[in-house]
Parts: sequence; C-alpha cells; structure tokens
Amino acid sequence: MKKFINDVDDFLAESLAGFAAAHSDLVVLNNEPVFVRRKALKPGKVALISGGGSGHEPLHSGFVGYGMLDAACPGQIFTSPTPDQMMAAARAVDTGAGVLFIVKNYSGDLMNFEMASEMSEVPNAMVLINDDVAVENSSYTTGRRGVAGAVIVEKLVGSMAESGADLEQCKAFGDRINKRTASMGVAFTSCTVPAAGTLTFKIGDDEIEVGVGIHGEPGRRRAKFAPADAIAGELLTAIAEDLKPAADAELLVLVNGLGGTPLGELYLLFNSTRTWLEQRGLNIGRVQVGALTTSLEMAGASITLCVLDDEMKRHWDSAVHTPGLRWGV
Repeated sequence: MKKFINDVDDFLAESLAGFAAAHSDLVVLNNEPVFVRRKALKPGKVALISGGGSGHEPLHSGFVGYGMLDAACPGQIFTSPTPDQMMAAARAVDTGAGVLFIVKNYSGDLMNFEMASEMSEVPNAMVLINDDVAVENSSYTTGRRGVAGAVIVEKLVGSMAESGADLEQCKAFGDRINKRTASMGVAFTSCTVPAAGTLTFKIGDDEIEVGVGIHGEPGRRRAKFAPADAIAGELLTAIAEDLKPAADAELLVLVNGLGGTPLGELYLLFNSTRTWLEQRGLNIGRVQVGALTTSLEMAGASITLCVLDDEMKRHWDSAVHTPGLRWGV
C-alpha cells in the first residue's frame, strides 16, 4: 500500500487538519466530537447538515460553505459518523430555524442520523438520498444506495435555505429533488482502505464492475471491458428507465469521477453521454463534470441525471462558495 500516510490511526485527523487549514476562510474544524462547520453562520437560516464515512472527498466536508452545507460529520474511512457528532454539529450551526439532515441511504448512516434526530433538542427534519438505480438492496443498505445525487440535493436545497425558506419547505424540496434524480456507476479498479491495507475487492485487468457502490459494493454484473460509448449507454439506459423523463424535459447531467479517473476521461464520458441523450431527443440543461463523490483511488465514474424545473435551475445557478464547488461569487 502506497499512500501519503504517517500513521494509519491518525489518517483522518491529519487529513481534516490539513483541510481546515487550507480552507480556514470558509470552515472551522471541531475536534471533540469531530465535525466541520461553516465559518460564517447566517442567523435565522435553516442549517443543512450531512455526513458519512470519509474517503468520498470532497463529499461532504468539501461542500460546507455559502450556498450548501452548514456542517458535515465525517466518520472514519467508509464508516458512519456517530450520533454525538451529528447532535453537536446541530447545536453548533442552528441559528433559530432548525436543522435539515441530508442522509445517504446506508444502514449505518441512516441509523445514526435517525438516532441523532430523535435525541436532538434542535428542531430538525431529514431528507434521505437513494438515487442509485443499480441494485435495490446491497450489503450496506435496505433499498437503493445514496451516491452522487447527494451533491445535487445539497446544492439545490442549500440555495433554497440561503434564500430564506423554512424547514418544511427545505425538506419538501429535498425530497422532490431526490425523486427526480438517478445515478449509476462503473468501476475499473478497486481501492484500498488504509486501515485494511488490501484491495476492497479484486477485479481482472479486462473486467469492469457495472453498478458498483461507492464503498466497492458489487453492482449488477461483472463484465468485460468495453468502449466508453457502450459503458455510458448501459448506465444511461438504466437511469432513463428509472426516471422516464418527458420528451421536453431539461436534464442536469453530472459525470462524477470515483477518484482515480483523469479529468480528460470524464469529459470523454460526458461526450458519450451527450451523444446518447441527443440521439433520444433528451435536452441537457446543466452540466457538471468532476470528481465530487469519490471512492478513495478507485478508477471509474458515475453518471447522474436530474430532471430539472425552473425552480431547480434557479437554485443550481445561484452563487455557491465552498472548498469543493464555487461559482457566482
């Protein structure tokens, strides 16, 4: 295992220390318990909190800041954060309008966020992200997994909260976005969790995992390597069958790298995606390409489609200023 590490046990603490120091104009790191919060809180705004196992950076800490999250609770690599982190974060960022928890559908995350929600004295609500169409159940979930669609929900609801919406409105908007969002990924390689020191799964040099989860969970099938157009076509067919977008719909397209895929390949994959959608008369309204929901150093990518409406387009275009996303400011 070759990684920039001093001691495996100190990996997360040292990584977060570097992250907070690099972005000290935007975020503050709390160490006991661990959470990252927005440096400049806005009084009377609904606070958005997300979190999950580390190893998916910039999700979620990288999206703390103006127009997105108010706090993120990082667990150890691929391990859920704990309820005490979530409750402490809620107390730290609540400015009077309550807290909205945005949770990816993984058993540990859901259990701990639900526990925090029940025990917290801060008024709160929850949006559950389950955008992965690859499999209905997995070793980590009951129901569909939450993957890169979380970025879209955090951006859109973050904008709505910034504009002054109340807790009920933010939750309803988040639930609506989730229902209009679908994703699927493919892995070319595995990844290595530092504490384990070995590959999460084994895959042949001529194989791909179609529908892989962001922790390396199995997908729909193990297949032989294929050209980008064919891979994109398989992912998009599954996504479109789930979403069933109307002919006049506008789509937000997110092509997301899993950590070990060069940006040039991601743009090529977007070109394959663009061609596939245009051949079927489907309209692209907005595009985001980059590594936003990763799986350590895994080579591969995911494609996410979100069916937009005018309100969603307005909130996507609004200003955002976080370590991981920035425009309009």
